[in-house]
This record gives sequence, structure tokens and C-alpha cells, in this order.
Amino acid sequence: MKDADTAGAKGYDAGKKVSGIKRHIAVDTGGVPHAVSITTADVNDRQGGLLALSCRAACLTGVKKALVDGGVSVHALILGIAAIL
Repeated sequence: MKDADTAGAKGYDAGKKVSGIKRHIAVDTGGVPHAVSITTADVNDRQGGLLALSCRAACLTGVKKALVDGGVSVHALILGIAAIL
């Protein structure tokens, strides 16, 4: 979220050139959210996604596949998801 004035802590994402906070949301194919984490902007997308999944790991045991955008390091994400779920 660009220029989040009400956020207690903020960060800066040099790649996206924004400061503030980021929302990391895991949804199913129907768009229903299952896991959410809110971090400072300096947390990368892989770390934020894994944080969201780790908070809801007990409810996500049936997950068989994950779709991510092209900016995420896939190998590191696969290892992270395997460790969590």
C-alpha cells in the first residue's frame, strides 16, 4: 500500500519503488482468501507469502498446488511451502 500514513511501521521496496506496507494474500481458485499477512514494504513477496501460509498452516493441509506470479523465486518457494505444509 503506497504511502500508508496510518501504518505504525513502514518499509521501502526498491524494486517497486514504493514505501509503506504490503498485503500478501493466498486465495483459492474461486478467489476466496485463506491466508493473509501484512508486512512492511521491504519484505519480499516470497517471505510475505510464506508468512501468510505459516499463520494458517493447520487449515491448509489439503493444498495440492500453488500458483504464483513470475517475480517469485519458485525453487525457494517450493522448499518453503513443503516445510510449512
